[in-house]
Amino acid sequence: MKVFALTGAGVSAESGLGTFRSVDGLWSRFDPMRLATPEGFAADPAAVHEFYNLRRRNMAAAAPNAAHFALTELETRLEARGGELFLCTQNIDDLHERAGSRRVWHMHGEIARALCLHCGTRRDWREDLAVGLACPRCGRAGGLRPDVVWFGEVPYGMEEIEAALETADLFVAIGTSGSVYPAAGFVARAGDLGIPTMEVNLEPSDVAGLFGESLYGPATETVPALVARLLG
Repeated sequence: MKVFALTGAGVSAESGLGTFRSVDGLWSRFDPMRLATPEGFAADPAAVHEFYNLRRRNMAAAAPNAAHFALTELETRLEARGGELFLCTQNIDDLHERAGSRRVWHMHGEIARALCLHCGTRRDWREDLAVGLACPRCGRAGGLRPDVVWFGEVPYGMEEIEAALETADLFVAIGTSGSVYPAAGFVARAGDLGIPTMEVNLEPSDVAGLFGESLYGPATETVPALVARLLG
């Protein structure tokens, strides 16, 4: 069996990492146009760095939860049976990896990485970023930014994601709002391909009506239950 799992902020919420689009989420308290766009970064890079430095520290203090560990188990046991888990996440945290998942596709980038706008270098970066820091490769200052996909930018690896979706036997969306495209369109694409679909979420997403099956409740309960069911 080949499972395509799309995860969103709801997977990490019970680890203490705030969601972005819930009623009390981060974008209800902060302006995404100031903090999550190339234009916002150009206008006030110090404010953007302050926002993401805090997110990075919060991630470092968090720990993977039962949902992350269940997906690691699914990856391992599917592979042992000749199957595959394509774990595509909208999350910019590293909790999947810290739970033991070996292949995680970060379509929206990673907060623990930095991108240099001067030379295009991407590298691991777990410390705070600041305007005056110089890129270790090109030596120029002022160009380092979080290696995350902002509004108006194209998610990473869409060709690989599409190829994985086309060969999947099951599409599962876990902890996603269904409001951020192109990820919110994956369920419609899976439906067009005749692939069974399932939503696993705290509550119905914006695209809940497109899923063939649903399972609602806290991720730490629903994801382990789903994995146990898939593994029989």
